[in-house]
Amino acid sequence: MTKLLLDYGLVLLFLVVTLEAAGLPFLPGEIALISAALLAQPGRHHFSISAVIAVAAAGAVTGYTAGYWLGRKGGRRLLMRWEFARRALPPSERFFERHGAKTVFIGRFVTVLRAMAAWLAGITHMRFAPFMAWNVAGAVAWAAGYGLLAYLAGRAVVDAVDRYSLYAVVVIAVLVALGAAVFWAWHRRPSENA
Repeated sequence: MTKLLLDYGLVLLFLVVTLEAAGLPFLPGEIALISAALLAQPGRHHFSISAVIAVAAAGAVTGYTAGYWLGRKGGRRLLMRWEFARRALPPSERFFERHGAKTVFIGRFVTVLRAMAAWLAGITHMRFAPFMAWNVAGAVAWAAGYGLLAYLAGRAVVDAVDRYSLYAVVVIAVLVALGAAVFWAWHRRPSENA
């Protein structure tokens, strides 16, 4: 990522962060931000840390906004093709009514959720004004937090994010698998009793 950032600059940072936030979860937005912040360290001076944070925050806001509108305009139609999604949508809408703002904000800091929170907000028709407020707040907190941490702490941060991001992905995968198993067992139970 570092060589690509040196070759293509902050434009690449903006594109990677934007596309990840818009819903492509396997793009390394967080790693791009950390790499750019490391390149802004004293002695390297490839970028300004304030420019890195501003570009990453702008990309995050842009991506989440695009994801929101994609979810709002086409996500519901896409989900309605599957029975399990039709059943899951009403509880999701109730969840977003109560916790949508927190989900949009906290979603920035969770690897897989970062790529899904905006779509979910759009699909569940979260109001745009609160979505946008928490979108901007989360983007600035995420970009400033990770950017400054990488800038100030250097290489140790990259090692920690590499190590713990993998654990977060494993935990989320296990939770999704458990949720799917519980849902399958719950869904299957009434048909066996009939």
